[in-house]
Amino acid sequence: MYKNVADTAKDISMPEQQVMRYILDGRIHAVHDGEQFLISSDQFERYHEQLERIKEEIEIWKNTPIPEDIDIKDED
Repeated sequence: MYKNVADTAKDISMPEQQVMRYILDGRIHAVHDGEQFLISSDQFERYHEQLERIKEEIEIWKNTPIPEDIDIKDED
């Protein structure tokens, strides 16, 4: 499925200008139909998978208690 720049930017939570810059830099593959750029949404599947994995890792990190420091109890 192909989407325009505005819809793609909304889907990946990125400003439209940045998506356009990535298209012009060749970082996002797009097709120009004469009026607008169309972007295949399939190329963002891996992006979404990685984003979800990173969110899960951040939640695990947030919920991991900080271990007590050994040096604090040592009051020689």
